[in-house]
Amino acid sequence: MKHSAAKSSTPCLRVSPSAVHGLGAFATRALPAGALLGLYEGRRYSAADVAARQWNDQLTYLFKLSNDEVIDGGKGGNATRHLNHSCNPNCEAVEDYDDAGELVLKFQTLVAVEAGEELFIDYGLTSDNGSSAADFPCHCGASNCRGTMLDVEPQPGAG
Repeated sequence: MKHSAAKSSTPCLRVSPSAVHGLGAFATRALPAGALLGLYEGRRYSAADVAARQWNDQLTYLFKLSNDEVIDGGKGGNATRHLNHSCNPNCEAVEDYDDAGELVLKFQTLVAVEAGEELFIDYGLTSDNGSSAADFPCHCGASNCRGTMLDVEPQPGAG
């Protein structure tokens, strides 16, 4: 009897140690701009569920959708949860609807990437609990690093 290996939901990604933070997601082959990396998978929570839970602030894989649902990639997620933050990302998160009409989050490349290259998104975090930008330091090392993973709005008169 022949056994077939389960197909990966993220065949373009390999998880390995990252120079930026913990584990990262790396391209398994050269990819053009606009290449689909995979869907962000995991347990879904409603806005009410999120408000009622105590979350571990040290390491989370939470991604909030525009409909206020939250996907916890730490519970049933895949390799996309290891996309680290960069202020100069080579990938992006895009909301879409699947065939059943459910809102899904997919990741795709913004630019062409080489095999073995680490893949990054801009987390664009928001804080509603009074935390400051310094509470979410960025270590991406990009020349345009803003020093925080928060989505910092330009100051009036800046630029």
